[in-house]
Amino acid sequence: MRDDSGMAHPYWPLFDLEIRTPRLTIRYPDDTTCVELAALAAGGIHDPGYMPFSIPWTQAPSPVLEREAMKFYWRTRAETSPASFRIPLAVRDGGRRDRLVGMTDLFTTEFARSRQFTTGSWLGRDFQGEGIGKEMRLATLTLGFVGLGAERALTAAWHDNGPSNGVTRALGYEQVGSVFELRGDEPVEQLHYRMSRAHFDTIRRDDIEISGVEAVRDLLEL
Repeated sequence: MRDDSGMAHPYWPLFDLEIRTPRLTIRYPDDTTCVELAALAAGGIHDPGYMPFSIPWTQAPSPVLEREAMKFYWRTRAETSPASFRIPLAVRDGGRRDRLVGMTDLFTTEFARSRQFTTGSWLGRDFQGEGIGKEMRLATLTLGFVGLGAERALTAAWHDNGPSNGVTRALGYEQVGSVFELRGDEPVEQLHYRMSRAHFDTIRRDDIEISGVEAVRDLLEL
């Protein structure tokens, strides 16, 4: 979100944060992109008979889902602080003429001391099964480890969420345990994973580039 002179955003450097892979362009969303993300989510993320998320936000009818999605993106901005932050990122696929395909995010508390973060993501149903999930997870890990200086990454998924667990295992996370959480009214096993900085360094790619992260580090007092 640069002005006409090409200068970076003067007050909210997250708007200038961008990660590029050979296939994907991943950016912190402005309001126009948040509207696009809300519409993409309302168009369908998963089979209606299955809930991949701990909070069943995709069950809301339109336009409630879209309004709640906008509130979520605005709330993440308003609540950003060095003590607690969430960085949502809109994912566009260059192979589809930079079409918006999904969202990935990174969230954490007390990062300056813990040096760990958690990731989450979703893709529109039309874009699943094409390797985008693994590519955008690796890009998000690159932001956390390389851009922000993390030492550990965390993630979790229901035991029966094949795509999410598949990406996690393919990238070499260590499963560190499981818990039973309510999914609707039923307790379901949720698998928990961790990746160390040392392991990330073995899978790190040199064709993933980050821009605008230094100003973000300043914003987050890193």
